[in-house]
Amino acid sequence: MSKSLGDKAEKRAEAYLEDHGFIVVERNFHSRFGEIDIIAKKEGVLHFVEVKSSSLYHPLYDITPSKLQKIIKTANVYLKKNNITSAYSIDAAAVTDCVEFYENITL
Repeated sequence: MSKSLGDKAEKRAEAYLEDHGFIVVERNFHSRFGEIDIIAKKEGVLHFVEVKSSSLYHPLYDITPSKLQKIIKTANVYLKKNNITSAYSIDAAAVTDCVEFYENITL
């Protein structure tokens, strides 16, 4: 997927989250392990959201076990760097014709 399509998908996911009561804290947080597309907060819980988009298949197929480990490691870097001890969740937003939000994809 091109950078511009990825940016559009992230903007749609961000708008969806805001429409559903999330407050976006940060976008495109990088660590040596990878990147987290959107970090948002809702009801005291920090959400690390991976955004995936595809018109050919369901976007969540792109979140492989190794990709998920990179997201978890990057989330841990963010938590440690910002001295955060509150509850958090690793989530995904699948962007197709609509936006589908999946909470706690590590289960």
